[in-house]
Amino acid sequence: MADQNDKRQTEREAGLLMDGGDIARVLRRLSHEIAERNRGAQDLVLIGIPAHGVPLAQRLATHLRDIEGHDVPCGALDVALYRDDFSTHRAALHPSRVPFDISGKIVVLVDDVLFTGRTIRAALDALNDLGRPAAVRLAVLIDRGHRELPIRADFVGKNVPTSRDEQITVLLHETDGEDAVRLEKP
Repeated sequence: MADQNDKRQTEREAGLLMDGGDIARVLRRLSHEIAERNRGAQDLVLIGIPAHGVPLAQRLATHLRDIEGHDVPCGALDVALYRDDFSTHRAALHPSRVPFDISGKIVVLVDDVLFTGRTIRAALDALNDLGRPAAVRLAVLIDRGHRELPIRADFVGKNVPTSRDEQITVLLHETDGEDAVRLEKP
């Protein structure tokens, strides 16, 4: 047990906040919270924000299928063109894939890190072009604070207070070959 605690302490000092096991446990917990809050998964759809929100949404959909016994529609919503800083923040464009109607549905937006709230504001604008959901909820793996807009997550994997100079890096097996969350200090 002492060796395991020493290993965890060394990883934290090296900036590792979550490993693959931690991420898997958090996503299972978030899936149960989403199902409980919505009293099941009827009329529920998951929409991930590229790049890391999409595989997180897909993993949540898998867990929800296991919990509820039926598939939960899952899509991807690129918000780059809806950002208020598009002229200075040239993010890579990803294809949006929302092959289902969101009107009257409970949409759970999924992203990896919630920081200023500007990406989520852009996602809300993009959703307006797709339909009128009954409700929009937000699930994030990490909430690091520093909001510039009045946005908060409904489902949070882990709260990580940071300074503005620090960087949170999320790595996922689907996009990066490994699962980890790291805190990088200046």
